[in-house]
Amino acid sequence: MSPKKKYPYRRFNYKKKKNTDNNNNSSNNNNNSKNDKRASSSSVQTHNVSSIGKATSMTVQLPINKDDDPTYLSACKRFENYFKRLRQLFNFREIEQQQFFTVDYKQLLLDQEFLPNESMWADLFVDENETLMRVMGLAMHQCVTDERDERDRQGALEAKYQAIPLITIPIIYARLINYTPIVHLKDVKAKFHQKFVSIQGVVVRVGNCRHLCTRMAFECGKCRHVFGVTCPDGKYTVPERCLTVGCTSQVFEPQRSSHLTTIIDWQIIRIQEVASEATREPGRIPRTIDCELTNDLVHSAIPGDIIQVQGVVKLADDDSARKNTDQCLLTAYIDVNSVVNQRAVQNINGFDSNLTLNFTLIDLYAVEQIRCQLNLYKLLVQSLCPGIYGHEIVKAGLLLGLFGGRTKSDDSSGKIPIRGDPHILIVGDPGLGKSQLLHSCVNVAPRGIYVCGTSTTTAGLTITLHKDTGGDMVLDAGALVLSHQGCCCIDEFDKMSTQQQVLLEVMEQQCVSIAKAGIIASVPARTCVLACANPVGGHYDKSKTVAENLKMKGPILSRFDLVFILIDRPNDELDFRLSEHVLAMHNRSTSNVSRTSSQISCQKQSKDSGTQQDAPLIERLRLKQGETLDFVPHILLQKYIAYARRYVHPKLLPEAIAVLKTFYLELRSAHQHEGTTPITLRQLESLIRLTEARAKLELRDKCTELDAKEVVQIMKASMFDTYSDENGCLDFSRLQHGSGMSKASQVKKFAYAVQRVAEMRKDPMFTVAQLKQIASDAKINIEKFDDIITKLNDNGYLLKKGLGTYKFQIID
Repeated sequence: MSPKKKYPYRRFNYKKKKNTDNNNNSSNNNNNSKNDKRASSSSVQTHNVSSIGKATSMTVQLPINKDDDPTYLSACKRFENYFKRLRQLFNFREIEQQQFFTVDYKQLLLDQEFLPNESMWADLFVDENETLMRVMGLAMHQCVTDERDERDRQGALEAKYQAIPLITIPIIYARLINYTPIVHLKDVKAKFHQKFVSIQGVVVRVGNCRHLCTRMAFECGKCRHVFGVTCPDGKYTVPERCLTVGCTSQVFEPQRSSHLTTIIDWQIIRIQEVASEATREPGRIPRTIDCELTNDLVHSAIPGDIIQVQGVVKLADDDSARKNTDQCLLTAYIDVNSVVNQRAVQNINGFDSNLTLNFTLIDLYAVEQIRCQLNLYKLLVQSLCPGIYGHEIVKAGLLLGLFGGRTKSDDSSGKIPIRGDPHILIVGDPGLGKSQLLHSCVNVAPRGIYVCGTSTTTAGLTITLHKDTGGDMVLDAGALVLSHQGCCCIDEFDKMSTQQQVLLEVMEQQCVSIAKAGIIASVPARTCVLACANPVGGHYDKSKTVAENLKMKGPILSRFDLVFILIDRPNDELDFRLSEHVLAMHNRSTSNVSRTSSQISCQKQSKDSGTQQDAPLIERLRLKQGETLDFVPHILLQKYIAYARRYVHPKLLPEAIAVLKTFYLELRSAHQHEGTTPITLRQLESLIRLTEARAKLELRDKCTELDAKEVVQIMKASMFDTYSDENGCLDFSRLQHGSGMSKASQVKKFAYAVQRVAEMRKDPMFTVAQLKQIASDAKINIEKFDDIITKLNDNGYLLKKGLGTYKFQIID
């Protein structure tokens, strides 16, 4: 027998037992002679925990080494003293009911009991975590037992009884939280086998809850003796021989209903590295890893949740790889000890929390320095995408979408939640930088996902339900679910012909529902949708509306708070500045801007700040000729947005409410005529959430009158593009979300000409030749006459009655 192995920086050792029953090792001396020899040679005594506890059902054995001090028994005493000394942090009665408790790792190591040997305890938590967790559970078990005995003793004295009933307390599990350092998912490799790690990720798959057997009872077929056998990691293990002395039977019948059979709740989830980590190394598939949840950890996460998982890295057989090769391939998974869910933290604290972004003291100082900058709105707008020149109003709208407003919801009162994330659509000619703006939004968003409409499916956007390899039904999250509490940027939005309708529920109700195979589920997806689209034909036609240019339905367009239209118009001055900007970007001269010029320009702006407040917003956001700014880096801008979304919750002042109310009533009065675009409460809610985002941008908890006026200017700029015709005149009869038939268009003139002829003839029936003659008499130049007839037919003005015959419906 080799000498006893010494572990550096450890004062006690732990040796794992073989897969035998814990309660029957001492009764079978013949079968355990080797184990007795090893125990005697290494001077290790085995103590049953049930003999130590007062009223316990735990049967874990603790090896106590005579040569080492402290032993696991003394470690248990240390933890017990720690729990009793910090009694205010642990509610023993609640722990007894829940059967688990949480321990802060950092707070534990800084305690007077563990601080002298901090490095030793840190190594033990990494290498011997499972054993240490059982010891901590035993220590808490003793604390709970002592408190129950005290309560029973007091109750017995009050009732004048001396006998105390023996009550069995179940096993209590210890959950370790706040463990550092956090390991990236891509770094979880072979060196972390059997090590305790802490990782972060987003849940992409959730399996059903099942029951795992950790201890199975067997009945001997000859002597009918019933005994239990431990099943390591839930694997079915058949005993080799009967434990009864003299019995040679090898036939055993499992007893699943026996009291010796122990089962636990068991669930598998799959987590994926967050989008910010995956985008740092383009061209690879994001890493994923399966996690096993047991007991109270089951149902602690749903698809789309960002969680922090602490557990031991273990290996399992890869059955799929073994079918094709003889190699012994293994798959890593995590036996989870604790789960910290972002959604649970948000429900408790009431704000948007993000576990992927942690604020250091330097980050908070940088946020304060950004907030103190003069003309902050202009600085952030110009820092959003410095490579794109111009489009200040579009950048301002996208920036407000990233900050978002407040979500008003109260589940206790039964009110309908009102979303706080605006949705923005950019439509325009190709080559104007729409995709670059979306990529920049993804880079600065605390949690952003970029998808392209040409390469995505309905399941890739929302959520899907399918059968796993084992036959269980699992939920796989899509882009909208994975971007929960963030933004989802959708490029080529017009190419999504069948996927657009699935966005209706997400963009308004902020959730994704699925009904398939008798399973009805709903998953939260509170995300901001930023989309860009190209018009049909490659060039935006001002004579048509947004719906006609994009071939979209009205309901999906009505969900967008702001719709910006970018048109490539020839402009000598703008083209000259744009060419200079592009050449400067290629020569990298913009990166050498000095801070002195930035400060001088800010000082000049501060002198004229009083007069600039009355100027239009686009003039205040646009860079003057020769003006330079020290742009905020994307990393700091991401921290700034995350800080604002987490801690800033502005409210509207009466002055801001008055401005929004006046503008909304003006819109209502201007759209009361028939045939105009309806103005509903959605426009008012859009104004409210954009105003809150404007105040949140400057980290203010009050929305001022100036915030409301700037938002009104952005809304007017958006509405001017959507309601102006080809001549640049406002025409509110252009149905933005409907057919788009305008009075100034040739189609509308032709419809009225046909109506006049029908009233004169008192016959609504026309042939194609007669319709062409009417267009010629009215001096209407129509290039594609068949397309006009089809459009009138689709909108219900002409009904096809036969081959080449149409019936005209009278226009009200």
